[in-house]
Amino acid sequence: MSHPHHHAPLILDIAGTHLTDTDRRRLAHPLTGGMILFARNWQDRAQLTALCAEIKSVRQDLLILVDHEGGRVQRFRSDGFVHLPSMRTLGELWAQDDKGLPGSGVLNAMQAATACGYVLAAQLRACGVDMSFTPVLDLDFGSSSVIGDRAFARDPRMVSVLANSLMHGLLQAGMANCGKHFPGHGHVKADSHIDIPIDHRSLSRILKDDALPYAWLHHTLNSVMPAHVIYPKVDSRPAGFSKRWLQDILRHQLGFQGAVFSDDLSMAGARLIDGKTVSYTEAAVEALNAGCDLVLLCNQSTPDSEGGGHAVDQLLSGLESAQAARGWRPSQASEARRRALLPVSPAPQWEELTAQAAYLQALALLP
Repeated sequence: MSHPHHHAPLILDIAGTHLTDTDRRRLAHPLTGGMILFARNWQDRAQLTALCAEIKSVRQDLLILVDHEGGRVQRFRSDGFVHLPSMRTLGELWAQDDKGLPGSGVLNAMQAATACGYVLAAQLRACGVDMSFTPVLDLDFGSSSVIGDRAFARDPRMVSVLANSLMHGLLQAGMANCGKHFPGHGHVKADSHIDIPIDHRSLSRILKDDALPYAWLHHTLNSVMPAHVIYPKVDSRPAGFSKRWLQDILRHQLGFQGAVFSDDLSMAGARLIDGKTVSYTEAAVEALNAGCDLVLLCNQSTPDSEGGGHAVDQLLSGLESAQAARGWRPSQASEARRRALLPVSPAPQWEELTAQAAYLQALALLP
């Protein structure tokens, strides 16, 4: 039984394809809540399955996460992993009716989206991965190089229906979901990994358009990742550091009950808060105090990363000190939301999976 005041908000990563003693020490830290995998952590299925088992042997409740959407964003692409279509490909099926059957394109697109969700989740779970950061709920305005074909469509209704279908497929394979990037990353041109994009639209415009999928799906979404974008007409801070966006709008106005992940704190501008550059610890504290339940620090664990991988240890000890100094208070509600993302049904072995009727049917339905 975990400590009643326990809250493990940090999502970390590792440098290689298996755990080092340093990785184990970091993952065993009580403030660590999970780990995100990247392509550098992948060799083949056997290695990934062994790595996930190693992570769970450190702590059974650690969440194992990955960005696996389909299209351009898919970390594992070989050794049996299906190349999933981009979300735009699913959106394009919507308008393609079968001869003489008006509206059949919509049903085909929904069915294909569910199949994608099922295959995606079943393959990941068979290797021991708990969750993928999907679906993308951003609208395809045709302006964002970062989002582009990662979005289903321009119409928020289509996005909501297809995302809901995809999440249904994830659910059938026992996987939680993550809607991103709240309230919408589709309208800005700049890449938030390089500099911080600014979206000058009004709150009412955004709520009537980009944020609609969050309003419609708030009871189906298990988690949300905010956009690393500033909407100056709403708040001077990026959405992930904004109480206004995360508490007033997402939780209270839209009724969202699930977990909120911060975007990666190592991104450019993620540590530029109210015009000044802050440490990883201060950025994490600001994100948690704004309403994030979990914070990600990516690509700082490798020996050749800035600071030789010490950023991770600095963040772990810095957050411990912040807790002692009462600059940050652990939240039982946050911890419950984190644990609710862990799969409850047993994962199939890969061999069982590839003989399973539901899986073979889903494979046949992929576009």
